[in-house]
Amino acid sequence: MNCIVTAGPTFEPLDEVRRLTNFSTGRLGTELANFLAARGHRVTLLIGESATWPGERRAQSVKIFSTTADLRAKLKAFSGKPVDAVFHAAAVSDFSFSRMFIRGAAGKLKPLTPARKISTRSGSLVVELAPTPKILAQLRGWFPQARIVGWKFEADGGRTDALRAAKRQIADCRTNACVANGPAYGRGFSLVTAYKQKHFADAEKLFAALASGIGG
Repeated sequence: MNCIVTAGPTFEPLDEVRRLTNFSTGRLGTELANFLAARGHRVTLLIGESATWPGERRAQSVKIFSTTADLRAKLKAFSGKPVDAVFHAAAVSDFSFSRMFIRGAAGKLKPLTPARKISTRSGSLVVELAPTPKILAQLRGWFPQARIVGWKFEADGGRTDALRAAKRQIADCRTNACVANGPAYGRGFSLVTAYKQKHFADAEKLFAALASGIGG
């Protein structure tokens, strides 16, 4: 089977020196790609340039992405090609920089003039963050026949809230399944579909279930 796995964080540039990003090492996605490749699948790993996990990358093809727009473009480039499964584990930035202002001494906001490096001597920087368009919601249009699995990492609430968010993601993005994890879910993972959910105590068991869903 031809599989795409995304891993690691995207970032959104403030200027050419500073950026907004997520905490993500890229470990989970990289290890999933390794697991699938070891079982004979053809795997393309798309991994963020800021991923810090030092482990080996055994996917047959490894491509590096930077911003959310870059990851979106790299995924869209596979549209129309024979892709059987997409595992979207990347930690995509939820927000991007919209309008930016400098607050002067009198408190007045002045639109920021773009610069390669914003000077800290200009005054306080005031930024407006806009939600980043969800890549997951676009995958079904690019890969209409593929098995698509998203991730839902929830920090607040409890396990019930995390599972509810996972099912909402499936409905909103027309995916086949969602992996729920994070502090809200607690230890382990849940592989959620529209009709059921199953808990896995560790990543290895989760990977085996994901692989079985594509004939692995």
